[in-house]
Amino acid sequence: MSLTHLGIIADGNRRWAKSQGLPTIEGHKRGLDTIKLLVNAADKAGIKYITFYVFSTENWGRSADEVGYIMKLAESRILKYAEELLENNARMMILGSRDRVGAGLNKSLDKAEEITRECTGITVCFCFNYGGEREIADAANAAVASGEEITPETIRSHLYHPEVPDIDMVVRTSGEERISGFMLWRSSYAEFMFIKKYFPEMSEKDMVEIVEEYNNRNRRFGK
Repeated sequence: MSLTHLGIIADGNRRWAKSQGLPTIEGHKRGLDTIKLLVNAADKAGIKYITFYVFSTENWGRSADEVGYIMKLAESRILKYAEELLENNARMMILGSRDRVGAGLNKSLDKAEEITRECTGITVCFCFNYGGEREIADAANAAVASGEEITPETIRSHLYHPEVPDIDMVVRTSGEERISGFMLWRSSYAEFMFIKKYFPEMSEKDMVEIVEEYNNRNRRFGK
C-alpha cells in the first residue's frame, strides 16, 4: 500500500535552538522553514496528505512570552504560506479547536483554508490548538447534538475535517517515543517511526527514508 497520509509530530524546535545557542523563537522560525521543505519533498514522493502537529492544547501551559510569539508568528505567516500553496495547487486545512485563539488569527486561519479550498494537489494539514481526546469529545458532542446514535461511523463523520483519511505513518522527531495525543482516532492503525533529529534538522533525504521505511512495513490491520 502506498503512503497516502503522513503525520509528523514536529518536536524539538526549542531544543534545536538551545543547541545552536539561539533564542527559543529562532527554533520556531526554523521549524516553519522545515515544514515548507518537507511539504515539497512529500509532494515529490506522491504523498497526498501531510499533517503537522504544531501546537497542542497542552502547549498553552508554556510561558506567556513563548505562546504569544507562536500566535504572532502563525498570524503573520499563515496567509503568506497559503498563497504559496495556492500557486502550487496545494490545499491547507486546520485541525483543532478555535477556543482561546485570538479573533485575528482565527480569521487568518479561515481565510487560509478558503483560498486553497479548490486546490487538488497535496493537502497540508496543521494540528493547531489540537488535542486528540478533545477532538473525539467534540465529535461525540456534535453527534449527540444532531440526534445521532454514537457509533464509530458517527464519531468519524464529526471529526475535524472528516474528509481527511486515516494516517498511514506517524513520525516523531527529537528522539521522543510517544504520540502526545496526536490524531488518536486516525492513527489507530498507523505505523510509527521515531527519529532522533530535532525537527529543524529534517531534510529531503529524511523524507525519502521515511517513504522507504513505510514501504518495508507489513500492514495487517489485525487480520
